[in-house]
Amino acid sequence: MKPIIAPSVLASDFANLQSEVEMLNESQADWLHIDIMDGRFVPNISFGFPVLQAIQRHAKKPLDVHLMIVEPELYIEQFREAGAEIISVHLEACNHLHRTIQQIKATGAKAGVALNPHTSVQLLDDVIADVDLVCVMSVNPGFGGQKFIENTYRKIEALKNLIIARNSNALIEIDGGVNQQNAPLLLEKGADALVAGSFVFNSADPIQTIANLKNQA
Repeated sequence: MKPIIAPSVLASDFANLQSEVEMLNESQADWLHIDIMDGRFVPNISFGFPVLQAIQRHAKKPLDVHLMIVEPELYIEQFREAGAEIISVHLEACNHLHRTIQQIKATGAKAGVALNPHTSVQLLDDVIADVDLVCVMSVNPGFGGQKFIENTYRKIEALKNLIIARNSNALIEIDGGVNQQNAPLLLEKGADALVAGSFVFNSADPIQTIANLKNQA
């Protein structure tokens, strides 16, 4: 089965956002990965509802919205209304994670949980059967272009075992430092979806780069 490819729009050319989204529409990308940063949970600020709505107007593929924000529960419904079809919140940002997962599902969106590099997958034991996606951060969140953290491979294996043990249908998404070299092993270890930002948008031919990632399996 071929992997889900979710190019990260954060690495695109914001001055030509419409054409970048249209390029992704024509590519073999499956989702558009949208990073929302508030300058509090992570040391960077990206964009909010107006930009997400602008992307949604042109996108022909699902918007995979990754909330790197504190108190995400305050904005779930707004992100859904702005076009999010998958909403991932960070375990580290949620005091009541199970409630927030149910809140996401109540909007009709798919619910994801993201984990920082230092966070153990075992902390998902009580909710893994309720989520549609686990986003494993393979770099420290906040900035694109970082070096891939090698411990991610072991983490994917542990997460895959947890998913199987709890009879969960959750997909495993890898976000950060994904490229042509590490993609095959990520998929071998159990990843289902690959987020790629700089690797796609800084390449000479983004459409071909996406195709190469798509055809790893």
